[in-house]
Amino acid sequence: MSIQPAHYLCPLCQQALTLTEKTYHCVNNHSFDRAKQGYVNLLPVQFKHSKEPGDNKDMVIARRAFLDKQFYQPLVDKMLALYQQYCQQDLPLLDAGCGEGFYTHQHKTLKNQVYGVDIAKETIKIAAKRYQDCHFSVGTLSKLSFDDNYFGWITSVYAPILENEFTRILKDDGYLLTVTPAKQHLFELKELIYKQAHKHDVTKTPVENLTLVEEQNLTYTMQFEHSDDVLNLLAMTPFAFKASKELLEEIKAMNEFSCQADFIIRLYKK
Repeated sequence: MSIQPAHYLCPLCQQALTLTEKTYHCVNNHSFDRAKQGYVNLLPVQFKHSKEPGDNKDMVIARRAFLDKQFYQPLVDKMLALYQQYCQQDLPLLDAGCGEGFYTHQHKTLKNQVYGVDIAKETIKIAAKRYQDCHFSVGTLSKLSFDDNYFGWITSVYAPILENEFTRILKDDGYLLTVTPAKQHLFELKELIYKQAHKHDVTKTPVENLTLVEEQNLTYTMQFEHSDDVLNLLAMTPFAFKASKELLEEIKAMNEFSCQADFIIRLYKK
């Protein structure tokens, strides 16, 4: 599958970037090297709030292993069905907070350009190496290196939803698809960790000015027959840091485990 050149703006001066051999540069002589894996780092050091922002390598590896087992395939199917129903297929698409590209690459067609952005360099490195028909960059969602009104479709799966910045880069009549946890998401896993497990708070709606087109709840039970899958699921969640050594040993000894997947899928239009 052929891939057209990427369209980026310089994160320092917001001028267009041009790729010459292996370097992106702008008219003001700011330059950014294209890594051997194919991605470009558009996160200048002054924009970082820590040395290695975003998910660490262990979390990325665990999530990749878990997602490769297709436990979240029903979610992918819902996302793709909405994309195919509503979006003009030749418009550029952005996966904002794309991680290692699991959802990103599944939106790639023969006609569209697909971009993935994440603040974690390790995730982007994995994504770019594996999915070479998409454009991946390291960047911050609060200041995206794209033109105004560029994308026809933006996805945000379990990532910060920054409505003003997403609206800026979204075309008129373009769409934003968000996926957030519903009340029961991974509740059984939480019960292993906390004495009093709480359901997710679903009262917050970070998108206020775009028009809500559809809202769907997707819920199903995941059946695990291997403890490694449960450990990978735990490792890719924020509450992994609360797990004791005793709990990890308990999970390793499990022969089976069932856990609820519970998502809220919202589609907005500009």
